[in-house]
Amino acid sequence: MGTDSPMPILRLGDRGPAVADVQAALRSLSLLPAGRPADLPADRATDAAPTGNGTAHAPSLDVAEFDAATELAVRHFQQVRGLSVDGRVGEETYRALNEARWSLGDRLLRYDPVRPIRGDDVINLQERVHELGYDAGPVDGIFGPETEVGLRAFQRDYGLTADGTCGPATLRALRQLGRKVTGGRPQLLRQSASLVDSGPHLLSRRIVVDPGHGGEETGFTAGETTEADLVFDLASRIEGRLAAAGATVYLTRGRDQNPSPAERTAFANDARADLFISLHVDAHSSEHARGVASYYYGTGSGASSTVGEQFANLARREVVARTGLLDLGSHAKTWDLLRMTRMPAVRLDAGYLSHPVDRLVLLDARVRSAIASAVLAAVQRLHLPAEADPPTGTFVLP
Repeated sequence: MGTDSPMPILRLGDRGPAVADVQAALRSLSLLPAGRPADLPADRATDAAPTGNGTAHAPSLDVAEFDAATELAVRHFQQVRGLSVDGRVGEETYRALNEARWSLGDRLLRYDPVRPIRGDDVINLQERVHELGYDAGPVDGIFGPETEVGLRAFQRDYGLTADGTCGPATLRALRQLGRKVTGGRPQLLRQSASLVDSGPHLLSRRIVVDPGHGGEETGFTAGETTEADLVFDLASRIEGRLAAAGATVYLTRGRDQNPSPAERTAFANDARADLFISLHVDAHSSEHARGVASYYYGTGSGASSTVGEQFANLARREVVARTGLLDLGSHAKTWDLLRMTRMPAVRLDAGYLSHPVDRLVLLDARVRSAIASAVLAAVQRLHLPAEADPPTGTFVLP
């Protein structure tokens, strides 16, 4: 589930200027036909027909309708962008639509600490700087301080004014240069080397554990059991095991709190965490929905958190091996909870509270302890060299 709030959510049947803006963005991305205005119902199409003098009436923004074609286009966009696919447009989807409009060269790019520039043009710039051998930080589409440092280093080496601004001269230099790194992911090499160099122990590691929901936002409820309480119990068990292994652990909330996604990521960034683990249990109307899934930051087209992907796979496999829950795989997502953290971040959905079998399993305290042990094992294995990595489901804290 994504974080499309607190902006009013646009859905099937809604009308108005905001719907027209969404449809304009979808058309610019070739996801809606450019023929008959998609924002008009069929019986209003004549509003845009040519008049006797050969001109056409512009469709009214107030009657722009969120129709079936718009919903289908939104679903396609969400799938491609790694968002929650629900066919609705909330804050996160709307922002992603706006970011997708930008191509490298459309505007001047520079670091703004108050309102960081976001967009596909920033992703393009970050990838290009990485390909040339410079570290521009995570490829997340946000022009932050690391991107500025990487860009300045490139400008300095190429004889440009090292102002950290991507303008015409810098764009020209980027286009003229051939790629120094091809067929690989230099950021992966840096991150992997950093993990190996930091050693296998967990002493002094700072880990933020994020139990989802909280306070009045209880998540899915089954009888007297709420998702918020269940994941808080799970987070507390994980906190205890990681602390026993020597790590410094922070929880993003107490039992009665519900920080926003932005507050949760800011907390992790301010703590200078080495790892961020968000915990949820899922729910679905389908009687067949069950199992364990994990998520990491990634666009699905190359840009991703490589260490996040590695940890997502480790955590999911360890939970499956120790609980017998169904394996639903790991998936790249661009949720802000994963994107805005400055460290590898993973969301773990440890079963479906809506499924009778998963629910019985999750209500067993011994299983929740096993899940906590699985997360500890995954964290430890993340820091072990390949030759010392134990088989899945076998690691036990000495």
